Amino acid sequence: MKKGLQLLLTLILPLVLATGSALAATPETNSGSADQVESIAAIKKRGKIVIGTAADYPPYEFSVKEHGVNKRVGIDIDLGKQIAKDLGVKAEFKVMNFDSLLVALETHKVDMVIAAMSPTPERAKSVDFSKVYYGDTQYIVINKSDKAKYKHLSDFKGHVIGAQNGSEQYDLAKQQVKGAKLKGLDRVNNLIIALQSHKVDGVVMDSTRAKAFVANNAKLTTLDPHFKISGQQGTAVAVAKNSPELVAAVNKTITKLQKHNTFDKEYVPRAGKYMSQGAKQNTMWNYWNYFAKGVGYTIIIAVCSALFGIVLGLLLALMRRSTNLVLHGLAVAYIEFIRGTPMMVQMMFVYFGIGAIIQSMPAVIAGIIAISINSGAYVAEIIRSGIQAVSVGQVEASRSLGMSKRLTMRYVVLPQAVRNIWPALGNEFITLLKDSSLASVIGVTELMYQTQLVQSATYKGVLPLGIAMLIYFILTFTLTRLLNFGERKLNRPRQA
Repeated sequence: MKKGLQLLLTLILPLVLATGSALAATPETNSGSADQVESIAAIKKRGKIVIGTAADYPPYEFSVKEHGVNKRVGIDIDLGKQIAKDLGVKAEFKVMNFDSLLVALETHKVDMVIAAMSPTPERAKSVDFSKVYYGDTQYIVINKSDKAKYKHLSDFKGHVIGAQNGSEQYDLAKQQVKGAKLKGLDRVNNLIIALQSHKVDGVVMDSTRAKAFVANNAKLTTLDPHFKISGQQGTAVAVAKNSPELVAAVNKTITKLQKHNTFDKEYVPRAGKYMSQGAKQNTMWNYWNYFAKGVGYTIIIAVCSALFGIVLGLLLALMRRSTNLVLHGLAVAYIEFIRGTPMMVQMMFVYFGIGAIIQSMPAVIAGIIAISINSGAYVAEIIRSGIQAVSVGQVEASRSLGMSKRLTMRYVVLPQAVRNIWPALGNEFITLLKDSSLASVIGVTELMYQTQLVQSATYKGVLPLGIAMLIYFILTFTLTRLLNFGERKLNRPRQA
């Protein structure tokens, strides 16, 4: 039991420390100033700069397949590479949901964010921005069949308008589209699906992105409603607060590119070429390797999380049944807390919270840890119910034969408990396999993440989702058959 207590403390202690760090790291503190002064030196020392991006926003940043190889391209990718080149380092791009990027920057998971981000006053309170590198206006994408219906912002009164969560477009819609119902989603692709299925009546996005969607979808058109925009209009690079040296270096690169008109002469046409190439090769078969890679990561996450979840669940179940009040209390507190909080919140806390302390933690490891600690709480209750289902008479009989508590638990109670709880454990494993899709929010390239990349590359929303559903069904159906086989083995009567 002492070993069990030590193991549990190793799991809980990092969470407590991470919470304390998160609470202590307020914008008013200058504890990170020394680190920021040395930021460029540190970047050059490690030989790379980590750039956060969303990779689902053509022509700024998106994924394509070229010569059978997946690569990230776009205006922002080219800019990031040039900044890295001018600093004399390599560029490493870390992809995650748009509304997670600033959190990643504040927790130093990335050195900067280049993701078609507008330098709003609200964002400038928590991060520093470079000068605007590419100007843009804001459009509303609508169904072409509704072209005569919507002409001005006032025409959306009583209708549903969509925008990406955490974006400038979301704030504009909220403030200026009076009387409309605002619907926010994490990804623009999902907003376009909602638009085409008439769940929303218009989607606010920048003009460059809007024109890209319309060029690749004959059923859509754009509307310029003349939004009133205060401050800088366009997109800028975000860096951590109090990083004047890094901002100056980024501005130097941007100024050089703007002087030579590199964005319009090279970056935008190159992105358009990749977009046209993607439109020609937008059959799902051309992206089979995206799905294959996603399946591989999904299986790895599911298998590792299941193994760790069983070990943790068994430990917690035994601790909860312990007569030691400390062990019992810790197990109850852990189980109740984990079951009372959403897995997505736990996953983001592990990656951005504990990850703020362990900077080298990969996203896939954070995903496995989060799913494991969540699964462990549920598995603990499943195992505990199985143990309690074993007849007290059998325990007493084994003790009367001279077996110790440990031997009784190992050879009498647990084998029968496993047989009793096997169906419930099977359901937990199937749920765990599907829950691995939540790891996409922190940039783990599992199946759902890859599906979203295919949506961005092909401008098709529903078909990639349909293929992902089919793959998940095949995986869960196969797992169900294996679990049923195991159940039959367990229930087979022993031969005398």
